[in-house]
Amino acid sequence: MASNKTDNLIRNVTRGRTYQRLTDDNSVLVLIDHQVGHLLTIKDIDQGELRHNVVASARAARVLGVPVILTSTAPKIFGPTLPELTDALPGIENVERSIINAWEDPNIRQAIKETGRQKILFAALTTHVCLAFPSISAASEGYDSYALLDCSGTWNDTLSVSAIAQMQQAGVIISSGLATFIEIVHDNAN
Repeated sequence: MASNKTDNLIRNVTRGRTYQRLTDDNSVLVLIDHQVGHLLTIKDIDQGELRHNVVASARAARVLGVPVILTSTAPKIFGPTLPELTDALPGIENVERSIINAWEDPNIRQAIKETGRQKILFAALTTHVCLAFPSISAASEGYDSYALLDCSGTWNDTLSVSAIAQMQQAGVIISSGLATFIEIVHDNAN
């Protein structure tokens, strides 16, 4: 039973990079625009399921010691952040921004950089903009960028499929909150 982080390295010949599994020491969760108004437009995943998934991921991050960055945009237009999400994240500041691509907001980038984490777990409403743009941007700057599809949603299947294709082509790892946090747990004896 090896716990040495070098034992977790896997060579990915298609990307020419080495993969290291997700841990509580190398990951940060970034939750983007999980606002009431955005949620009402989501059609590619059941809205109740999406609510459950994003809150479960936020709670898992807190229990496992993974830092969480919460951000929203234009609350007068898109409404407040989901109340159950803010309830699951006591003490976490909701960083309001006007820039659409959260990666381009200096406060969000600084918050991510301050964690010192290389693996960014992104979840957002909507998939085709608020998830795709920052996850692609982070990947282009050398971060291991993950798109959590079970905690994200968009207006229709076409937008979802095209966003997933764009992210994959840019090197974003397509995953789910469930899978990423199980990977972080790593050992059921913990």
